[in-house]
Order: sequence, then structure tokens, then C-alpha cells
Amino acid sequence: MAFQSGGKKRHQSAPPPRPGLSYLTPPPIPVIPPLPRTVRLARTLWLFSFAAGLAVLLGSFVARDSNLQRLRGVVAEMAAGGDASSVSTTTEIVFWGSVGALLLITLLEAAVLAAVLGRRAWARWTLVPLLASHLLLLFPASAFLVPQGAAGSYVVMLWAVGLVLALAGLVLLFLPSAGAWLKREGGRA
Repeated sequence: MAFQSGGKKRHQSAPPPRPGLSYLTPPPIPVIPPLPRTVRLARTLWLFSFAAGLAVLLGSFVARDSNLQRLRGVVAEMAAGGDASSVSTTTEIVFWGSVGALLLITLLEAAVLAAVLGRRAWARWTLVPLLASHLLLLFPASAFLVPQGAAGSYVVMLWAVGLVLALAGLVLLFLPSAGAWLKREGGRA
């Protein structure tokens, strides 16, 4: 009991009833649906594509002495009249720049693929210009990283297989089942 001003007694009413339990409250950790078959296959194709590209880079690194020897002749022809130290420096810059650029584009593709697998729909669109720039980057790099003879044909075949696998994986990421998986109910774009 409580007293109001003027000395009158007032009875306190009971607190309102508690609301019932609700099963509509979302769980604190959202459930991630399993990957559709097309997304799993696209991931696998991209991983094989990365393996093919990295095999070429690893082969170029292992055979760098013969590649640098061959490149010295190419650079010496392009820059006729240059001294030996500038030809050697230019050769190393060209070789390591080509290897570094291909490694960088492969790492960027892997990072964007990870974003796709994290259900970011924008990431699959980012893979399109990345794959196109990868293809464009292979043309100048082929002049510096493709050795003469049979070894050169293996490098070109590995690059071609890697690009075909990546393109097939990219196409799979644009199929309707992959698009439905990437869409979220209240999710991130």
C-alpha cells in the first residue's frame, strides 16, 4: 500500500503479466546453409586453376638460372648497345616482375574467391575483370617466362588449362543455384 498526497490509501496493482516465450527469436549464430554442388565444383575448379598457375611459377623459379640466361639474350637484342650490368639488371627486373605480377593476380583471385565462399555476391562480379586481367597479363609474361622447346609447350598448356578451369569455375558461380545461395534474407551485398 502506498499513500497518495492528502492521506488517501492507494492499492498497487499487480505487475503486468510476462510475455510468453517466443520461438521466433533468431539464434545468436546464424546457420550457414551447405554449399550447393555448383559452388563446390566451382571452388574445386578454381583451386585446380591456382595449382596449375602456381606450378608454372614454381617451375619458373626452379629454372630461373636458365630463364635468366635466355632472357639476357632477349633483353640484349631489345636494348642493343647496353652495357652488361644494365642488361643483367633489366633481365632480373623483367623476370621477377613477371613472376610477381602473376603471383599477385593469383593471390587476388584467391582472396576474391574466399569472399565468394563467404557469400558475398559482389565478389563473383569482381572475378570477371580479375580473370580478364589475368589473361591479358599472360601475354607479356609469356615472352619472359616461356622457355624454348618442349618445356615451353608445357608452360603454355598449364596456363591454358588454368584459364579454362578458372573460366568454367566462374561460369558455375553465375548459375541460378549459386546465385540463390549467395542471396541472403537480410544479408550483406
